[in-house]
Amino acid sequence: MKILAVDDDPFILELLTEVVAMFENHELLTAPSAADALRVMGATTDIDCFLVDIQMPGQDGISLCRAIRKIETFERSPILMLTAMSEKRYIDDAFAAGATDYINKPFEIQDLRSRLNTVEKLIASRRADMDRLFVTPSGHRASERATPVALYEPFEIHDIDGVVAPMALENYVTKLSRNALFGSSVFGVAVRQIDSHYGGLSSFDFQSMIVDVAEALSDQLASHQFLLTYVGSGCFVCVVEGGARLDVRRFTDALNLAIHRMALSSSAGESLVVRVAVGAMFRLFWRPGQHALDALSQAHASAEQEAVRVERELDQIWFMEQSA
Repeated sequence: MKILAVDDDPFILELLTEVVAMFENHELLTAPSAADALRVMGATTDIDCFLVDIQMPGQDGISLCRAIRKIETFERSPILMLTAMSEKRYIDDAFAAGATDYINKPFEIQDLRSRLNTVEKLIASRRADMDRLFVTPSGHRASERATPVALYEPFEIHDIDGVVAPMALENYVTKLSRNALFGSSVFGVAVRQIDSHYGGLSSFDFQSMIVDVAEALSDQLASHQFLLTYVGSGCFVCVVEGGARLDVRRFTDALNLAIHRMALSSSAGESLVVRVAVGAMFRLFWRPGQHALDALSQAHASAEQEAVRVERELDQIWFMEQSA
């Protein structure tokens, strides 16, 4: 895996050069500034991964992260922020800009090796599955494999504010827990009757529908600081700052209204009736390590349970009306 490290500290670049040389199958390029990094990217297209410092003269690392994401060749390349900045605002801004992971200096060699091995497996998986991006009718993009996406499979959604890849959201929550930054809450949103939608639509139309729901969800969360991802089975998991201020019932109504106003339809022009359910809020207070990740699973399960509950309740109302 070819890695580009960007840092204005020559000691760090020298250290990384020596450390990465200890790892198997990794090659390191270095750049002392964002401008130099962009020149390197302009000269070669086979960079697989980035290690980026935040505080640098001129263009900082978060701005560079955004710039990398705008270059088609590197828009999905893993970006690991490697920085001394530990405040939550930097972590939030980095992931919102497209970072895949966040590592604080001084770093542990084995931890860096583990993170690089994880992203290397991600890259290999994309290549094996011939994973690429396609454009949806709404103009956004999503990842597409050689075979149709299964109902339970997550996929990446691009070009929508606050929407990140599943790995990035997991890394974000893990980072918050490691730094004891527990001001956030997590909740899930599930598309109701997802089995019917999946069974009645082509893979292209199904993914396009999910992308449109992601757009509506992002728009409704615009007044909050948030990140969200699609986790499969018609379900999204969202992490919001100060989630206690979110009225779940009003949010659900507003989100369903926004989706209705989008007038979604299939490629054949058939109207789609898409409704969602919102699960319970789970605070991330004092949830270290794996317990923080468990909150993501709990939010996912709660949203799916709420979607089932709403459908059963509507079925009961329909049965009572027919029996009256």
